[in-house]
Amino acid sequence: MKLNWSSCVLCGAALLSAIGSVKAQQSDEEELALSYGDKASVSIATGSQQSLSRAPAVASVITAQDIQAMGAIDLNQVLESVPGLHVSMSSLTSSPIFSFRGISTIYNPQVLMLVNGLPITNVFVGNRSLAWGGMPLENVARIEVIRGPGSALYGADAFSGVINVITKTAKEIKGTEFGSRIGSFKTRDAWLQHGGNLGPVEAALFLRVGHTDGHDGIIRQDAQSALDRIFGTRASLAPGPINASRNALDVRTDLSLDAWRFRLGYQKREVGIGTGLAESLAPEDKMPESRLYLDLNYQNNNWMPNWDISGVLGFYDIKEKAGNPPFTLFPRGAFGGVFPNGVIGNPAHSERHAHMSFSAFYTGFEKHRIRAGAGLRAEDLYSATETKNYNIVTVPGVGPVFTPLPGLIDVTGTPLVYMQPHKRNLAYVFAQDEWSLAKDWTLTAGVRHDRYSDFGSTTNPRLALVWDAAYNVVVKALHGRAFRAPSFTELYSINNPVTIGNPRLRPETIATNELALSWQAASNLQTNLSLFNYRMREIIRFVPNADPTTGSTAQNSGSQSGHGFEFESTWDATRTLRLTGSWSYQRSTDDVSGQDAGLAPHKRVFVRADWRFAPLWQFGTTVNHVADRKRQPGDPRPPIADYTTVDLTLKREKIAGNWDFRATVLNLFNRDAREPSLAPGNIPFDLPLPGRALYVQLQHTF
Repeated sequence: MKLNWSSCVLCGAALLSAIGSVKAQQSDEEELALSYGDKASVSIATGSQQSLSRAPAVASVITAQDIQAMGAIDLNQVLESVPGLHVSMSSLTSSPIFSFRGISTIYNPQVLMLVNGLPITNVFVGNRSLAWGGMPLENVARIEVIRGPGSALYGADAFSGVINVITKTAKEIKGTEFGSRIGSFKTRDAWLQHGGNLGPVEAALFLRVGHTDGHDGIIRQDAQSALDRIFGTRASLAPGPINASRNALDVRTDLSLDAWRFRLGYQKREVGIGTGLAESLAPEDKMPESRLYLDLNYQNNNWMPNWDISGVLGFYDIKEKAGNPPFTLFPRGAFGGVFPNGVIGNPAHSERHAHMSFSAFYTGFEKHRIRAGAGLRAEDLYSATETKNYNIVTVPGVGPVFTPLPGLIDVTGTPLVYMQPHKRNLAYVFAQDEWSLAKDWTLTAGVRHDRYSDFGSTTNPRLALVWDAAYNVVVKALHGRAFRAPSFTELYSINNPVTIGNPRLRPETIATNELALSWQAASNLQTNLSLFNYRMREIIRFVPNADPTTGSTAQNSGSQSGHGFEFESTWDATRTLRLTGSWSYQRSTDDVSGQDAGLAPHKRVFVRADWRFAPLWQFGTTVNHVADRKRQPGDPRPPIADYTTVDLTLKREKIAGNWDFRATVLNLFNRDAREPSLAPGNIPFDLPLPGRALYVQLQHTF
């Protein structure tokens, strides 16, 4: 499908008109706000709270009430409801891939995730961490999402999109709540949270423990299956189930006194290895990890006349630990029996991040609201350890050859380790002006300059022109540039012929243009249409060496272009029925080959209905249609099959006293839904998603 921009605009206008022609029915706004939450404001677009419809970005807000209504079990399910965002999965630990507007890679470093406005990026591979294991939703107040670049405000990795998860404060919890959930795949979760006062201090505490065996989707063939064909062996454990288990512990504390706020977060994870570190099934392998987050915030909205100031001191430490038992790259009998106990590689790493930032708003000018700030960040991968029973010898003309070591050897600090410790320092400054340049016109202009100790500097601007075209129509024209910093794996990886690092890498860049229309067609009908195009340059890829048998090295290679649209609408059809829907389309092209960039769906349709059919009862259904996914350039396999899933949720408030009950069925019709595996096809039949699953939850408040 070739996107014609004029046709797209006319199509959007026709859709808006068609929906607008439906006779509006009066709704009780107070009851709807209680049922579904207030979604009218957003803070992620400029750093301060403002109207969602007039924010200088294409943004979405998901409230705690939305999360309850859709019966969401994990963060991935919630984010799949955002237009233009598709949640795929990686073969490694089944980690989520948040694919914005067709930009999809295995580690997903092009997406910046924030928790309470602070980045949680892991510098090792540039994502949220390999053993991410999700985030509990019971403690989430709201989720704000920007589709498009955000580096002018947030710096590195705010490339294709930004996700800000905002946790609950004492005022939002208002008392004590505890609950539990059981369900398919031996899922068990329990949580306790409390919000109140300790003298003058507002205090919130959250504790959650959980376990799941994970779904048992079958991997028909893996990397060892191909080796078996070469060596004439039968060592592969495929066909066999994917390893998607998870043990989780979450602790969060939020203390607030006047202008000060202190937060502590601790997460402990032990997640199944997915299809295996080398895409060879390892059903017993689990990746343990712990994450500690600390931040101290100061915010004074009346520091001086016309001045608001804020500052943050933050620290977090991530320990990705070695497997126990050690990770099995290939099973017993691999490589023709040379490894009778299997190929064992047990890497681990730890990193710490410290940061400080300061920003100020000045409103003393008549038509300007100026924000400026600066910050420092230190990123230290201070430990890289490894034990293994093999060495890799690269033979030109043949390729990598696994040779046994005399047992399991600790190679930490030796030339055989996968990476040595490294550090990175960052300093940045930014400025932003919200200028009311004429009646009904606002221009937001911003720029941020980042200076890195290891690869140099980058400057990223943004412009957003917002026009109040009518009392119920807002038009936005947006331009932004963003960058992604090379991860340490891309810069410094050694002794791995698949991923050889290159310390001379430059950051990836993207330039995005957007045109957005927001129309409040009636008091109970909101519609939004956004058109976009982008161009990625200096893409970091692992490129085969001149002799491809000697491996691949990270290079800035090639570019990618994309365009598309996102249409969404929310209709409060009656006082007790809300209908929400979106239609997303994108097409991304690898500029070197001229072929589709692959992996991400061209089309996605999402429809949700929430119905309060009786006092204290609520029923919801969600339909998600994912279609038209191509392979990566050079992958000869046929396109990935489309799928449609249907989810149902039934909620009963105060079923007994202050007990609330919720039952959720996911993938009601048990569709065989799959996400694409990467070329060259070590997992040739793709990655299975969970089949039908049932979850039951009880929650008590007092």
